[in-house]
Amino acid sequence: MKNFSLFVLYFGLSAILTWLFVALCPLYISKEQMLLSTFIAGGKWAIQIILGFLFLRDKALPFLRKIGFVCLIGSLILVPFIISALAKWSDSGEFFFASLVAAVLVMIFVYYRSVRALQLQLRWWFFWLICLAIAIALQLTVVFHYL
Repeated sequence: MKNFSLFVLYFGLSAILTWLFVALCPLYISKEQMLLSTFIAGGKWAIQIILGFLFLRDKALPFLRKIGFVCLIGSLILVPFIISALAKWSDSGEFFFASLVAAVLVMIFVYYRSVRALQLQLRWWFFWLICLAIAIALQLTVVFHYL
């Protein structure tokens, strides 16, 4: 039960922080764009959660707790931008993207360590990396029309 409670707590806090991060960024021009961006960001986690429940049996809840923690760590890295934007210090696009890059790099490392700690096959990490790459590509093309 502890693993499940922490899983819910970690992903719940992450969702709140991620929404604040998106809502405070001036690069988004509409609520629809914000929702799409948040949906894409959450989609890669939803896929991992579903697959964890389906395929990991006795390791499902420890896995979900660990990746929830990965998600939370990534979201906590966004807090300086959130505070800065709320305080009206800076909400620049550069600060926004630097925060995202830092969060992604840390999550890649922590996700890898989580998979190794649970003695799962590295394909779980590789599949998450593929989901992450797809999510980044969707953000750049569909949300920001950059590529």
